[in-house]
Amino acid sequence: MKIAAILAAVSTLVLAVPSLAQEVRQVIHAGHVIRDVDSGFDGPATITVENGRIVAIEDGWQPVPAGAELIDLSGKTVMPGLIDLHVHLDGNPGGDFRDAAVESDEWATLTGAVNARTTLAAGFTTVRDVGSYPQSMFAVRRAVAEAAFPGPRILASGPPLAIIGGHGDVSGFRPEVNDALDTGFTCTGPAECAARVRQAAQNGSDWIKITATGGVLSQQGRGLEAHFTRPEMEAIVEAASALGLEVAAHAHGARGIEAAANAGIRTIEHGTYLDRGALDAMQAHDTVLVPTLMAFQGVIERLGTGVYTPTVEAKIRQVAEIVGQQVREAHRRGITIAFGTDAGVFEHGRNAGEFALLVQAGMSDREAVASATTVAARVLHMENEIGRLAPGYSADMIALDGNPLENAALLEEVDWAMARGRALAD
Repeated sequence: MKIAAILAAVSTLVLAVPSLAQEVRQVIHAGHVIRDVDSGFDGPATITVENGRIVAIEDGWQPVPAGAELIDLSGKTVMPGLIDLHVHLDGNPGGDFRDAAVESDEWATLTGAVNARTTLAAGFTTVRDVGSYPQSMFAVRRAVAEAAFPGPRILASGPPLAIIGGHGDVSGFRPEVNDALDTGFTCTGPAECAARVRQAAQNGSDWIKITATGGVLSQQGRGLEAHFTRPEMEAIVEAASALGLEVAAHAHGARGIEAAANAGIRTIEHGTYLDRGALDAMQAHDTVLVPTLMAFQGVIERLGTGVYTPTVEAKIRQVAEIVGQQVREAHRRGITIAFGTDAGVFEHGRNAGEFALLVQAGMSDREAVASATTVAARVLHMENEIGRLAPGYSADMIALDGNPLENAALLEEVDWAMARGRALAD
């Protein structure tokens, strides 16, 4: 998409969203309502929203008070907005890795604005962005929160912490180009890694993201096993905890997963090669798995198309053989599985394709829906704010046809979305 087209799209979004000062009481007539996954699928209901929060949910369609706005969803199912714990809003799939040498932070910010709207339209009212250009997602986070344009609530990590030469570091260019593109978030040794955490917190990170193992899409081709040492990981967790932050770890290889869990890292992203030792560590420390099955599907779809370098294609073929196995093993052990997709590796807006993949991997439809509502809210420590419909909660909700507790794939077709009391305009 050209820069002029993105600017035009953002201008349209700004005009389509009311400012916070224009908020009024909203009354929603719902044909069916799912308050949360445990409450089930109920009959007609009236949901009243004031100043971005739910103030009442009543059975039946109640009269609309004078001056209130009626939102007629009497033919739809209304339920909590969805939560995706692993996105990259400022990126799109299929780009050449060399784009890093020419794309600016400003371009990434505009891309993030467009993808934020697309993500909300797909039914995701909260996302955790775990890896972006240095300032792009912090700017998008603020603009969405201040109603400059529509999008989900964003918790952002900023650039990931990586070892020098590892996944998340710049590689594949001439040495002087690698140096020029370095965002300053690589580290060696516990003291330097702790300093990078403090730097991320200073810059505005909501979470700390590290690349605990090699990765599939980087030009570093020396396997998918552990990168950081255990003392480095422990220093990262200790520094983050001191600042009230938690850590998410990109991790494919089993030993990297095990080390991350033992160090106290909160969430394992991908978890591809879970084995007994890794599962034992995750179970012992109540570590959460965010499997991102849609990411694997997205890259597999592009095999043989010339999008990826031979180094990357070899790694994709390696992981493609076992996709979904980590979910089956974690589910069997009772490890918490929370919803995350890695959107940006595939097209934004397809996030809900993850539900069918989770079900195929052994979760029930109800469990899959919980992973993107009540479970994900707990991971974010926002279980009293999002993930269910109840008085006092943020007015984050979506509408669709049918009962997703019986068929989670229905969530791939969301008809209406509201985030923080602001409904997305057509």
